[in-house]
Amino acid sequence: MFAPTNFDRPTLHTDRRPQQMKRLLDEPNMLEALLQPETALERHWFTLPEFRHGLLWGEPRFGHPEGQVALHVREVLDNINRVPRLSIAMRAQLRQIALTHDTFKYAEDRSRPRDWSKHHGLIARRFLEQFTQDQSVLDVTETHDDAFYAWLVSRQEHVLPGKQSRTLEHLHQKVGYCMQLYYTFFKCDTLTGDKTLAPMKWFEKNVSGIELIDLAE
Repeated sequence: MFAPTNFDRPTLHTDRRPQQMKRLLDEPNMLEALLQPETALERHWFTLPEFRHGLLWGEPRFGHPEGQVALHVREVLDNINRVPRLSIAMRAQLRQIALTHDTFKYAEDRSRPRDWSKHHGLIARRFLEQFTQDQSVLDVTETHDDAFYAWLVSRQEHVLPGKQSRTLEHLHQKVGYCMQLYYTFFKCDTLTGDKTLAPMKWFEKNVSGIELIDLAE
């Protein structure tokens, strides 16, 4: 979803997104082989047609040169595994967010003016509400793109009408109680594809009370 900019982009490792990963999408049980669901709940999601459809949706685009959502999710899951000193409980939360956060992009309304009630993050939240009451998982999933939007707003001299709900202050009101979880997922999500690193660096500089993390190599 991120448009191209002149800001820093992550250095892509030569082994990132290897061709054998892409070939998995042509095999039986392709999604399971690629994403390796770990719990009964995760395995149940893979039986749902709308969930599978969403993971297979997507074409290469700015921010997501990998194309299909499943390949992006694999990168996010790999980043989660690189988070140092990650608790079992937070890892489970991050996996649920990762597996669902972009999976309903195919159902998003992108007409103008934008109907934010049909944003893919909110659609993903409604999906998750059928399976969990974990408020932090629901809130982070719904607002996972809002740090990027807040960065965009921060670069504007005046906040335009309709954008007040996309500020960092508004995001803090929504997820301030679980900001470490939000930040950890935001970093794992940002360090994928060819996304600009500028929003993450800005977030780390401007949000207090979070423990900054470096993903292990």
